[in-house]
Amino acid sequence: MNMATGNLRLDKQLARWYPLKDHPVQCRLIEAVGNGVRFPLVPAGRRSGKTERFKRFLVKQANRVVGQYFAAAPTNPQAKKIFWQDLLDLSLSCTHKKAPNISEQIIYMNNGSELHVFGLDKPQRIEGIPWKGGGIDEIADTKEGGWESNIYPALNTVNPTDPDYQAWCWLLGVPDGLNHYYDLCQKALTGISDEYEVFHWMTEEIFPEMAARAKKIMSEKQYNQEFRAAFETAGGRIYENYGKHNETDEAILPHEQLMWMHDQNFTPLSSAIGVRRSNSLYLLDEIVLESAISKQSAQEFVEKFKDHKNKHVLIYGDPAGRAGEKHGHASDYTDIEGVLKEHGWRYTRKVKHAHPAIKDRQNAVRAKIQTASGDVSLFVNPKTAHWCHKGLATVQLQAGSTFQEDQKNKYQHITTAIGYCVDVEWPQGANIAKAVKLSGL
Repeated sequence: MNMATGNLRLDKQLARWYPLKDHPVQCRLIEAVGNGVRFPLVPAGRRSGKTERFKRFLVKQANRVVGQYFAAAPTNPQAKKIFWQDLLDLSLSCTHKKAPNISEQIIYMNNGSELHVFGLDKPQRIEGIPWKGGGIDEIADTKEGGWESNIYPALNTVNPTDPDYQAWCWLLGVPDGLNHYYDLCQKALTGISDEYEVFHWMTEEIFPEMAARAKKIMSEKQYNQEFRAAFETAGGRIYENYGKHNETDEAILPHEQLMWMHDQNFTPLSSAIGVRRSNSLYLLDEIVLESAISKQSAQEFVEKFKDHKNKHVLIYGDPAGRAGEKHGHASDYTDIEGVLKEHGWRYTRKVKHAHPAIKDRQNAVRAKIQTASGDVSLFVNPKTAHWCHKGLATVQLQAGSTFQEDQKNKYQHITTAIGYCVDVEWPQGANIAKAVKLSGL
């Protein structure tokens, strides 16, 4: 771009359009909205150009299509620091006929478009305007629930003068734990919604020298999170090796014997449903009820699988669910079994009399997820067994513990249920000696 206009202020703003180093994923990202992706998710390495690409795209789109656009961040001071001056320069504000509104942080372009800069510490700031498009930086640091409650509905506000137009929004940032940003990326990666697509790259792919310097002063965990934008390293995950290699689109076949796994927790009452194929466990369905009892879970089961051909189910779960049986009283399991009988099901209860050690249960699941030699024998359909998938992907250790599970994570109960099954069928820990014959020691 020729910067010798003779107007010093304009030349300074034109200089802001310096050349960028192209990266193939970034080039695809620039075309995403035009190709029908409403919500490009950009978990990319820090200092790798993601925010710069967004600023330029925003200005170009505002020049092409007249309307109202936004650039947001978790707080208003953040948004102003990240966007305000750069958008003034990139939009060549010195040529604008109308001066920007500094207090409201609005830039008025000559074609009638507006660029709004604001923070989402008050998510309602995005509401009430028929946006053409925008972006949110540091999306992982915005308030939990803000996307569903405020941002997404606001982007679906219909402009009566252009009712068929759908607003777009870039969602940028580096991972910050396995939170709502992770959930949105999973929604894209699992194909649940074609409105979303993930565009990921690492800083070292674009600026290897910068990355090499950072690697010398940052921990591996911090480096992977900040410069490789890796969600899987963002926390003390119990099942840290669970990943894409465990995902499947398989479904339960009518002849297969169902394996039904329980954790007897009041809310959510969580149970996983899987099948065994050779030596592998496939988790392909689930029943999760809020504030329910075991009999209600059984009623859901017989309705869900009323057309299933194999009517012999294997039952696994929490030994605590036996409570009362010793004295002839009904228990969680007898309640479940009663409903199954009424609907023509046979069952085999495979519940231990005592809880396995927590470490043994966890190690059994880890070995199914992936062994040290790289063998994988646990698979989850994230569409039909979402809680199983989310639990194995997110359940973390309790702060300060090497094995206690974080009870605040609602998905923890279903991973415990899975563990009870795996501990019976594929035992580890103290039971390993029964399964593996050691010799020559």
